Amino acid sequence: MLIQYKKDYEKIAMGLLSYLPDFKNIENLREEIELNQNESDFILYLYRNEQDNMVGVLGTQLSNQFIIVRYLSLAPGFREISYEREIINELKHEYPDKRITAVPEYTNLLKTVEEDNGQK
Repeated sequence: MLIQYKKDYEKIAMGLLSYLPDFKNIENLREEIELNQNESDFILYLYRNEQDNMVGVLGTQLSNQFIIVRYLSLAPGFREISYEREIINELKHEYPDKRITAVPEYTNLLKTVEEDNGQK
């Protein structure tokens, strides 16, 4: 289940973000959290699995017609394509009127979901 970030989840979000190379530096990590708190078109989601554990973080950016996946980070042990598919499908459900796209590093996420939905 995707849950929109709020201050209560800061430590969890920072921990999950720290798995990404761009956020190994604490200053970059803090700047990213602040960006998602202060800019309305940058939205951070946490992903809660069936066991009620927060195991992923998804960074997005909204525009008029699109929602852009900026990054996705999953905890070790949860880095399976099934989790990635679930997260992207939930994002589609959250924004049915927007087209989902991604920064180049994450376009593979979209291809997998399109193949699942028969949209090759």
